[in-house]
Formats: sequence, structure tokens, C-alpha cells
Amino acid sequence: MLLDTASLYFRAYFGVPESVKAPDGTPVNAVRGLLDFIDRLVRDHRPARLVACMDADWRPHWRVELIPSYKAHRVAAEHPGGPDEEEVPDTLSPQVPVIEAVLDALGIARVGVAGYEADDIIGTLTTRATGPVDIVTGDRDLYQLVDDARGVRVLYPLKGVGTLQLTDEAVLREKYGVDGGGYADLALLRGDPSDGLPGVPGIGEKTAARLLDAFGDLAGIMAAVDDPRAKLTPAQRRRLDEARPYLAVAPKVVRVARDVPLPDIDTALPRTPRDAAALTELSGRWGLGGSLQRLVSTLEA
Repeated sequence: MLLDTASLYFRAYFGVPESVKAPDGTPVNAVRGLLDFIDRLVRDHRPARLVACMDADWRPHWRVELIPSYKAHRVAAEHPGGPDEEEVPDTLSPQVPVIEAVLDALGIARVGVAGYEADDIIGTLTTRATGPVDIVTGDRDLYQLVDDARGVRVLYPLKGVGTLQLTDEAVLREKYGVDGGGYADLALLRGDPSDGLPGVPGIGEKTAARLLDAFGDLAGIMAAVDDPRAKLTPAQRRRLDEARPYLAVAPKVVRVARDVPLPDIDTALPRTPRDAAALTELSGRWGLGGSLQRLVSTLEA
């Protein structure tokens, strides 16, 4: 089980009231909410291995070089000229180091690599996996990894993590008209305002799905643009032809990396905390109470 950790703690932050606080009054709603999420996921799905995948770089320079608008609207305005920092609620940012410290004390594998997003960590671990993989994320970009033959599916939270959409290729075909391998091409053709991806003007999701069904993949579509006999409308041919500069670089931006150099990690689900003393200190300082205790008990069981 691979966790898109930021996706989950954002959901926890907005799903748990800020009135959930540490003894010193600091909000810990994201921390406790994430612990509750992990507890529920472990109880319901009983993974043998668990990795919390982190955004060491939420807006990698190599992606921005290719498409400058990539996530540009999320950059915090108060950091001009410095490294891009993501615009996040003031009371969420201080909770992230607490989340990291608690995961480390529990012994839950936590991985982030400089220059890469959590999606890339997930893509690499999924590619390396020799057995089934469940990816837990609220980010549809990771639908591109769904692969029935390898047992890779996305568990997409609809309401917390108690109600999950178990996304396999049948779900993708029903909702989008593509399988996992075609989802990245669909996404880059239609664009994604939430990631600053412009897409091809005039090519929406349904048209993109029809083009992929007719021509197979992005390369097949562009070959059809060059073939006067191919069944494209004049407008489609013109729009795709004009979008060539974007379409030449978009695949590298949209497709997750699958070859990230990862550190050696023990992905086994821990039965007992790695550092019980540190966990006790963290629990008391931040008032993690029942959320942490329930997860510890679930891991022991």
C-alpha cells in the first residue's frame, strides 16, 4: 500500500475541525486525521507493506522548465525570488514536521527524494513491485498507474477513507473511456487547470477519449494529424497541429517518473513502534491521544 501522503493530510486538514488542538493550543487536526486514515486503511485492507510517499519537491524544476505554468498558480506569493513554496493554510504547514516525526517513530516507511514529487515515488515503487499494489490518493493523475494484469489499483477517497472508489481498468473505461495506460495521454490532451496544464484548446475529455480510442495513443493521434486520409475533423487537425510544441513536452511532465533513485527502506508494516519513547513524547506534546493509540493497537493486532 502506497500513500500519497500530502493528498491525505490535506484531506484530513479540511475534514477535521481546527478545534482539535495540542495542549499548547496548536491545531493538530491534520496529524490526528491522517493517523485515523492510516488506522482505517490498515484495518480494512491489511497490507503487508506500507510506504508514506512524500513530496520532497512539489514543483520540480525539470517539469517547470518544460511547462512554465505547471502548478504556477499554487506558488506562495510571499516568497518572490526564492524557492517555490506551495500556498498552504497557515495552520497546516507546522503540522507536516509532526506528521513526519510520528511516522518515523512508528516505523512506517517514509520516502521523499529531492527533485521529485510523491507521484514519482509511487510510480517507481509500483514499477518495482512484484505483487499487487494499492495506491491511496485523492489525485486522479495516478490513475495512469492502474494495471489489472499487475494488480495495481487506486483507492480514491470519496468520503474520508471509509468510502473508497476501488479504481481498476473497468472503472477507468466506464468513467473516461481509457485504461490506465491511456489516462496520462487523456489528461495532457484535455488539460488540468489544477496543475496548470493548458491542454489542447477545443479538445475536451470526451473528444480526447474518442481520439485515443480511434488512434491508440498520443503518437498515433499525431501520426493521424500528418495523414490526410485519417478521420479527423479540420478543426481537430488544426488544433492538434498548433499544439505540437506543448504536446512534445507534456508527456514528460504528466507521466510519473518510474526510475527515481530511492534509498533503501524497510517497507514492512511495523508491528511495534520503532521508537516507543519518542512516540510517547510526541503523543504527550501534541495531544495525539486516541488517534495514535488506535493506530498502535491496530499495528500490534
